[in-house]
Amino acid sequence: MKILFLSHYFPPEINAPASRTFEHCREWVRAGHQVTVVTCAPNHPRGKVYEGYRNRLFQREGVEVIRLWTWLSANEGFVLRTLNYLSYMFACIFALPWLPRGDVVVSTSPQFFNGLAGYFVSRAQRRPWVLEIRDLWPESILAVGAIRNATVIRILRWLEHFAYARATCIVPVTDAFAEYMRAHGVAADKITVIKNGVELGLFRRETSGAAMRARYGLEGKTVAAYFGTHGMAHHLETVLDAARLLAAEPDIMFVLVGDGAERARLLELKDRMQLSNVLMLDQQPKEAMPELWAMADISLVLLRNTALFKTVIPSKIFEAMGMATPIVLGVDGEARALLEAAQGGVAIEPENAQALADAVLALARDPVARAAIGERSNAYVRAHFDRRALAARYLALFAAAAAR
Repeated sequence: MKILFLSHYFPPEINAPASRTFEHCREWVRAGHQVTVVTCAPNHPRGKVYEGYRNRLFQREGVEVIRLWTWLSANEGFVLRTLNYLSYMFACIFALPWLPRGDVVVSTSPQFFNGLAGYFVSRAQRRPWVLEIRDLWPESILAVGAIRNATVIRILRWLEHFAYARATCIVPVTDAFAEYMRAHGVAADKITVIKNGVELGLFRRETSGAAMRARYGLEGKTVAAYFGTHGMAHHLETVLDAARLLAAEPDIMFVLVGDGAERARLLELKDRMQLSNVLMLDQQPKEAMPELWAMADISLVLLRNTALFKTVIPSKIFEAMGMATPIVLGVDGEARALLEAAQGGVAIEPENAQALADAVLALARDPVARAAIGERSNAYVRAHFDRRALAARYLALFAAAAAR
């Protein structure tokens, strides 16, 4: 089978959509299928092209990756980011004569216009269109107050329903997303939930974090770590407030690793609060992440306290389980239900710094409990969220869509 996959994000970018796309595509290639990814020059989140790459009009890579020119923008500011997103969609349309034909066209959203690019490419090639939904747009940007203009909101809602109506199949990553779609008139037989998972060959519990601890002077510390985007949706000042509450606990260290629109403000806030028990590291390369995870004794998974985020499952949950790392989860809804089913950690009220501090302190003082939690969660993720098994489910969906 020939699979044409449109994704705004792809390695060497290391965010969740890049990882999900790459890991699925690699499994499909291993299964004997031909996969072509259409993406742009790697630049997330700062809007600067990574070393060794150029923002060319059209460029191929050796593993069937096509990178198109886009207007680059940092992951902040609504207007410039929208131009970045729109430019990718139009680049896909203009590149149509040079794109290989697929038996199926897949596009992933957000960002929103990346999803819509799949419609134009699939129509031009007269092939089925599989639309993957990793966040509900425009709901997710409304939840953090990024858009308030009523006309823009109406246009985005219309485009959302247009996409749902035109897609051959829709693949949401949570059950709550699927419920939302059915409530908005999407036929149930169009929807197949394929949740996120973990590449167990990469995120292995046997990995040692000793070298990372030595590098950052964390020997003998209990490390509570947050890995990922520092954005409006995550409210990471909760971590800083919790660190202030635990300032008298010298053996507990909070570590935040990543980049995003809020990072500069958080660094300034950390300095203003004079937090010696917080270490903030820049975004790290993908290959360094397993050792960084192994350095952590506790994983922090946090989002804002909004109704919409009850529908999401942050992908770092699965990586933490793959590494057998207990989780302190500040997300309600479906993510909390998954954590409780796995018995994989402690759920707290989102944005509650005191609850976060109490949970971290309790786990820090009980290494036996941490080990038991890690065992349970690792067994659970192996049974239900192995990336290889999820990629195989996707292939079955592609075959059914192509048969139509």
